Amino acid sequence: MVVTGGSGKLGRAVVSDLLEHDYEVVVLDRVRPSDGRASFTETDLTDYGQVVEAFTAIDSRYSRVDAVVHLAAIPGPGARPNAVTFSHNVSASYHVFAAARAAGVKNVVWASSETLLGLPLDTPPAYIPIDEDHPVRPESAYALGKLMDETMAAQFCRWDPELKLIGLRFSNVMEIADYAAFPSFNHDPMLRKWNLWGYIDARDGAQAVRKALEYKGTGLEVCIIANADTVMTTPSAELAAQVFPGVPVTRELSGTETMLSIDKARRLLGYEPRHTWRSTAL
Repeated sequence: MVVTGGSGKLGRAVVSDLLEHDYEVVVLDRVRPSDGRASFTETDLTDYGQVVEAFTAIDSRYSRVDAVVHLAAIPGPGARPNAVTFSHNVSASYHVFAAARAAGVKNVVWASSETLLGLPLDTPPAYIPIDEDHPVRPESAYALGKLMDETMAAQFCRWDPELKLIGLRFSNVMEIADYAAFPSFNHDPMLRKWNLWGYIDARDGAQAVRKALEYKGTGLEVCIIANADTVMTTPSAELAAQVFPGVPVTRELSGTETMLSIDKARRLLGYEPRHTWRSTAL
């Protein structure tokens, strides 16, 4: 099992979860992971030759790769100049998809993003809750790159009907230390309206990756991955009516449930969030 970007915020949780479930993990990254249990090979994903070699064999480390989790990327809009973000992220994803095909790897899970859905929602969503059928509206070079990833993935699956490529549209990734700030969001609902008040606990993000790896289907699937609740204590129906008046709400919203629909991930992958900021920050 290869995990690219295993040193990042989500990557650390993914590597830990896979190791705890008896997967053999090799991290491909520019930075050595903090978890010493995983093997590590420093790899530049923008160099196709390095990626092909890493997916086939590296001397005594391993002789084959069974599956790939691709998380490595410039992590969001504004972190680097737009052209750098787009070029780096899209080329890295292409190299991962193409190298997996060349190496005969049929099981690939990668990090797509909620940003595809029109974030920061300066233009209101078409409806609430947002689901995978919502029109994609990339509003940044980062989000546009994620759309290119999903477009490429569809064609790779067309070229190889035995391939499984699952893109997980992760919400804003949080670790336990981040939850101390959550109660302050209640003072101004506009602070977090940019992603419908969503988030994903890194541990639940890791669960989603593992469930996607274990899913037995083929072809391209895309799932929104968020926690079951919002970052707010205000009921979701009240937030939607206050901040996005006139936007259709397609079903009853219960309590503080997420407005980034995880119904498909639940149905397809058996994903079910187990962590919430509410047990940590309040």
